Amino acid sequence: MTDPVIKHSYTIPCATDFRDAVTALAKRAGANAADLARSVVLMIPKEEIDAFPDPGPPKPRDRETIILKSGTAKGKPWRRKPRLQVRMAPGFDIETIRKALGLALAMDRGERTVRLDDASAAVKKSEAETELIREEMAREEMERLRAMVSALSFDPLPDGVKTREDALHVLGFPPAAIPGQKTLRVRFRALATVHHPDGDLGDHDRMSQLNAAMERLRWGA
Repeated sequence: MTDPVIKHSYTIPCATDFRDAVTALAKRAGANAADLARSVVLMIPKEEIDAFPDPGPPKPRDRETIILKSGTAKGKPWRRKPRLQVRMAPGFDIETIRKALGLALAMDRGERTVRLDDASAAVKKSEAETELIREEMAREEMERLRAMVSALSFDPLPDGVKTREDALHVLGFPPAAIPGQKTLRVRFRALATVHHPDGDLGDHDRMSQLNAAMERLRWGA
């Protein structure tokens, strides 16, 4: 099953040597920079990551040249700070991810070891934090969807669906529209998916008027 946690894309400014070392380690491990950072966050307690020296951003003269791929300057070279692109769960700061990658390099060089009991505790803590993030994101997404549905939905007609124009309004067509039966069915199914009372965003009054509107238009009344 797909992980419901939405990943965030982080841009990590770092020295060229640091970036190259992380990239080389990830390649040897058959992984990527994000996998390295996630592994460290899971295995090592946050306190130890926080205490690890930040490898830091690149020096002023440390720049890389890329060729722009879009925009008015497409095809032209551009000097920028070297960086790593890392996709992880939201909620981390740049410094923490950079420290985690620095720890991954230190572990690879044998300068840092991880005890299994420490790793187990860190994994349990991380799983609990991830679950909290997942629940919070689910709540935020539901509120966002509710707000969108509320803004886009028709207001139930106080006297119900009495005329063809009322039916067209409820189904989201302009007053003079003459939609075909296939178009009506597609529109009805899309709206019913949102407004059916059994759904999280459902509304009994809207669903009742959708049924009434469809019934009226189906017979051309």
